[in-house]
Amino acid sequence: MIELTDIQSPADIKGLGDDELRHVAHEMRRAMLQWVSTVGGHVGPNLGVVEATIALYQVFDAPEDKIVWDVSHQDIAHKMLTGRMKYFTDPSLYRTIGEYTDPNESPYDLFYAGHTSPSITLAAGLAKARDLQGEEHAVVAFIGDGSLSGGVAFEGLDAAATLNSNFIVIVNDNQMAIAENHGSLYDNLLELRETNGMAADNYFKTLGYDYIYVKEGNDLPSLREAFQKAKASKSPVVVHINTQKGEGYGLAEEYRERFHWSVPFDVTNGNPKHDSGEPTYDTLTRDMLIELIETDAKTLVVNPATPGSFGFTPEVRKRVGAQFWDVGIAEQCGVSVAAGAAKGGLKPILAVETSFLQRAFDQLVEDLSLDNLPATLLVLDAGVYGIPDATHLGLWDMVMLSNIPNLVYLGPTNAEEYKAMLTWAHNQTSHSVAIRVPTTSLTHAEGDVDTDYSTINIYKMAHRGSDVALVGASNMYGVARKAAEILAGQGIDATLINPRFLSGVDEDMMRGLKKNHKTVITLEDSSLEGGLGEKIARVLGPTGMKVRCLGLQKEFIDRYNAAEILEAASLTPQKVADIAQEMLK
Repeated sequence: MIELTDIQSPADIKGLGDDELRHVAHEMRRAMLQWVSTVGGHVGPNLGVVEATIALYQVFDAPEDKIVWDVSHQDIAHKMLTGRMKYFTDPSLYRTIGEYTDPNESPYDLFYAGHTSPSITLAAGLAKARDLQGEEHAVVAFIGDGSLSGGVAFEGLDAAATLNSNFIVIVNDNQMAIAENHGSLYDNLLELRETNGMAADNYFKTLGYDYIYVKEGNDLPSLREAFQKAKASKSPVVVHINTQKGEGYGLAEEYRERFHWSVPFDVTNGNPKHDSGEPTYDTLTRDMLIELIETDAKTLVVNPATPGSFGFTPEVRKRVGAQFWDVGIAEQCGVSVAAGAAKGGLKPILAVETSFLQRAFDQLVEDLSLDNLPATLLVLDAGVYGIPDATHLGLWDMVMLSNIPNLVYLGPTNAEEYKAMLTWAHNQTSHSVAIRVPTTSLTHAEGDVDTDYSTINIYKMAHRGSDVALVGASNMYGVARKAAEILAGQGIDATLINPRFLSGVDEDMMRGLKKNHKTVITLEDSSLEGGLGEKIARVLGPTGMKVRCLGLQKEFIDRYNAAEILEAASLTPQKVADIAQEMLK
């Protein structure tokens, strides 16, 4: 019987019989469960597509045949079979590989994939290149049912249906996105499953595709037969496979949302290995939103498919009812729904992950801010303490949001300030407002916080000193405060400023520093280019004051250590204090 460590490429499984392949599938599941329970990652989606991935690499001849994976929630089996098995079987190598497809890792990874829905359009481009160059290989897009709600998935399906050549879309239907699916499209997928693919109404056929349904999406012979038919097709075809999310791990099969993605956990009981139970900004967000929903009938909380990121579990969603709207994996839709709801007289709050919000930049500009509609955005996982994968970086939020006219971007520095800003934003009607939810450990204000932010771009001087002023934005306010304490021990009474407004400059306060300050240091855990520090430096330039802007470089970084990034950017209390000393000299 073949061992996992014997598999170095897809060629090693092509000649195996079904009994051997079932053994391989079992061992792959066991290995990936140990890996993901140790380092954290996507559990259910990966467990559910083991057989589909094995069948895919038996039928197709990658990398000559082009296989494009969507979002990388289900690509561990793909990585295992394409020369990277050792990283998932040797515990000493567990943390040396990432979950997401990466063209620098392997020729089998055609694109970086971390956001949902682009696989079909990417594959369509590959197919067009193939056709124009007279080549013959197959082109396959592998996409989950949840990703079909993304606008770019429909755009790809619509465009690729006009290709008069082999083009294969494999729809992995496990009846789930991250949470449950949302949208009328999924009623048709249900109908197709219930009729064994024979329903008169067929979304894919309507768009012009040939259609193959696989009822047993975890059965190797059925999958192989379907993939072989698709490979022989001379026109675009959809292979719709019905799989079990979490296949082979009972807890993941039963609690499919809980085990879509998980921090490291105990395989025997599914409990997280490290859970302090202490309040976080996520739990605070959850509690504040519940309170707003239950005390104000005009509150509408909108989210594009990631309710767990701010504690909206199935129980919470049931409790708040129709005042929560999961629009599915459709961030553009989420922003526009919030804008429309505000226009209609509601008080919408859109909670969204930073890196996903960038998918809706046009809607932020055209649908929300141009009309200056009073919707509130809660921007999650922003800054250096957010998700550290290259595909999910939250390091450009301040550049993206702070430069849109009419949009007020607020950066709370503690729990009380966050609550005050959300309460104000929720009840005002003059501005579109975004709030950068802190990603540090939860901290509390040392005194009273302001409750009215109607006068825009007014900073708070937490301590008035002289010679040097430290402006610590959002997550970096704590660093600035500690640096001020170090300087105080060295006989320097530094001014400490909480800017609060990330989208503008308190010009009067900044220029007023000229009277008794020599230098200003700005701190932000976002890209320096286009950020708050540059805005402040532009205001202070004509005054002749020295300004040092500390922030992050404009670069893609992957699986980074936040402490190392901050050290390299001089965003630590000691380095900030050292810079202040040097500038004063």
